[in-house]
Amino acid sequence: MVMKRGELLRYKTLLLANQQELSGSKSLTGSVPTAGEPWGNPAPMATAEAGAATQIRLNQADSKLLAAIEDALTRIRQERFGICEECGQPISRARLEAVPWARHCKECKERQNAGS
Repeated sequence: MVMKRGELLRYKTLLLANQQELSGSKSLTGSVPTAGEPWGNPAPMATAEAGAATQIRLNQADSKLLAAIEDALTRIRQERFGICEECGQPISRARLEAVPWARHCKECKERQNAGS
């Protein structure tokens, strides 16, 4: 089943919107005092460090998601979008609506997760 041009355009628009939203995320600047800055009270500093660590993990997750979105946009350009990379079957519309950057159909993804 080949996806129609209008559907591809809709997914492309959705992916680009997600990409733009993630690209506009906050940076870590100002989260933790830099060398030479006074440390002050240790309790707020610990909170700031924990927040910075959380922000780093979120930025790493955002980077992975941005890469997955770019990969999906490449698959659209190459006319491979919506096709499972493992079994070659179409990915359901419901799955693409939920996860437009999906590379695998639900069944193949569940098999991968069960094997992890």
